Amino acid sequence: PLPMRRSPQHRRLAQQCFLLCLQLLLPSLLSVFCISSRYLFVTSAFYFIIYRLVAKTSLSSPPWPEVKLPDPVEEAKYHAEVVQKVNEMIATGQYGRLFAVVHFASKQWKVTSEDLIMMDNVLEAECGDRIRMEKVKCLGSAAPVLKDLVRVEATVIEKTESWPKINMRFQKRRNYQRKRIIVNPQTVLRINTIDIFPSLS
Repeated sequence: PLPMRRSPQHRRLAQQCFLLCLQLLLPSLLSVFCISSRYLFVTSAFYFIIYRLVAKTSLSSPPWPEVKLPDPVEEAKYHAEVVQKVNEMIATGQYGRLFAVVHFASKQWKVTSEDLIMMDNVLEAECGDRIRMEKVKCLGSAAPVLKDLVRVEATVIEKTESWPKINMRFQKRRNYQRKRIIVNPQTVLRINTIDIFPSLS
């Protein structure tokens, strides 16, 4: 019987027998085998596979899925189809009621026709003047379909002041009390029309 503790010659002979069996089983794929206590390296003309006897964690493989970039040709084709569809909707007038997101007075407003906007700001325009909002972020109908090819016009309806706000500062046992009344100017606008260009470029 073999002793309990094997010598290096027995280990080398066992490894050679194992390699010989693997080469007989897979002669067309595998060419070189290198086996250690924790790793199995399989090298061939077509494959290089590393099997590690450890658990699959975020260090061995990233937790996020692999991102596949779209094909430029297919993306250009899809873009052309979308532009053609949008042009047909504009030509036939089937886009429904439009809305627009405009940047005005340091804020973004989602507006549609006949909307009223009250902003805490002073405009140089007088009551009754018609203005044009040029900073249009996006335009759409039931779903956003267009970019900034749009003309949004509004009319100044009223210029007034806000309700007074009282700012009170007080420190007990120090004879300190300050009272300040804050009134902000306000401007009311009415969105008149949201027009779009005849077609996309």
